[in-house]
Amino acid sequence: MLREGESGSNMEYFVPKNKSEAVILLGKHKGGVRIIAGGTDVIPEMRAKAIQPQALIDISHLRNLSYIKEEKKRVRIGALTTISEISSSKIIQKYAPILSQAANQLGNPLVRNRATIGGNLADASPAADTAVPLLALEAKIITGRDEGKRRAIPIDRFFTGPNQTVLRRDEIIKEIIFPKPGSNTKMGYVKLGLRNAMAISVVSLAILMEMEGNKCKRARIGLGAIAPTPIRAYRTEDLLMEKQITNELIEECCKRVEQEVHPITDIRASAEYRREMTSVLLGRAILKILSQSNPS
Repeated sequence: MLREGESGSNMEYFVPKNKSEAVILLGKHKGGVRIIAGGTDVIPEMRAKAIQPQALIDISHLRNLSYIKEEKKRVRIGALTTISEISSSKIIQKYAPILSQAANQLGNPLVRNRATIGGNLADASPAADTAVPLLALEAKIITGRDEGKRRAIPIDRFFTGPNQTVLRRDEIIKEIIFPKPGSNTKMGYVKLGLRNAMAISVVSLAILMEMEGNKCKRARIGLGAIAPTPIRAYRTEDLLMEKQITNELIEECCKRVEQEVHPITDIRASAEYRREMTSVLLGRAILKILSQSNPS
């Protein structure tokens, strides 16, 4: 539906009643249309005239897309779940503390109360806070289209470039799912900003390691703000697999991760600084995980 009095000469504003109506509207307005939920990204871009959409589709009222559900083997998060809800969720704190920590450090309380996880991922910033832990958690993004068509997209295949994804023009994010970690899984999240946690990331890192004593059986590393998209550090992960964690191995991993990142220089940091800090943060994160595995 179009709200009365909210259509201007250059832009239309739609409030669909349900998911089906939302994807139908997307199909009818291919090109020049933006979905809006919390509006924490789209509205500032419109005010700055960085984007000038022909139509806005407001899905913020679709409450059936806002939930956090624990199932037997996985956790499901609705696309309209707010960042503050993720931060405070007992389910997320239990099974994905790195996601809870990342959510707690996204923006300020006002932003967290409005921003949604689906919006944060769809915006596809190289520094997207929630993408980094979700990469380590091997999450999948579930999308929907008209006529009930859906896709389950591994998050490491979702981002294609700065502010670009594999989402089709008539497709919306419905939910995010990830498997429950095993009992021997340890996690760590680190974000480096210029001033404080509310700042946009200069570097962010999430690591998940399945430990057997001091031996790493499996590793997953997500990185943000150090490449055109959030990325997985596959080569560094391989270096950790089935290895006893020693100071020498940590040093080797820190050198390896520097080779995997492709940062740029911008107003927040130089490429060289980002590369160096990625190495430093990885070393700290691994040591933190070792302290969890060996509390004595």
